[in-house]
Amino acid sequence: MNVQLKELFDIVGERKVIDYSIGADELAEYAGYSFSAPIAVKGEIENRAGVVTLRMNTTFAMNHVCDRCLKEFSREYDFAFEHTLVRSANTDRDDYVVCENNVLDLNELAISDLLLQLPTKILCREDCKGLCYVCGQDLNEGECNCS
Repeated sequence: MNVQLKELFDIVGERKVIDYSIGADELAEYAGYSFSAPIAVKGEIENRAGVVTLRMNTTFAMNHVCDRCLKEFSREYDFAFEHTLVRSANTDRDDYVVCENNVLDLNELAISDLLLQLPTKILCREDCKGLCYVCGQDLNEGECNCS
């Protein structure tokens, strides 16, 4: 979803509410990630004293395979993000989101934010014991007879 920001950059006090979903057709291009439902994006873009700020929440569910026991499971997530939007930046700082031609690709930003927020190790539960290295027994379901 492309958001036109010209009025938000030009008018102090201007505000735009965001409430939409990113559908499965756009999520299909992210190989390696299995979204089980559309991503709900809610928030607002506001110009306060000439500073344009985006605040958004993303709510979604993903299907995973546990990194320790290899069981499939689904988990829901709810992440909050905040960004300062600018027309251009004279610095290499990552603090700002540059919106060329006063346009913000909100889908790209939301998906990028949430993928970076995901943990690097995905576990079905915090205390997952995993599999026995010798026989492959799921140690969450019981002990094995290996020494």
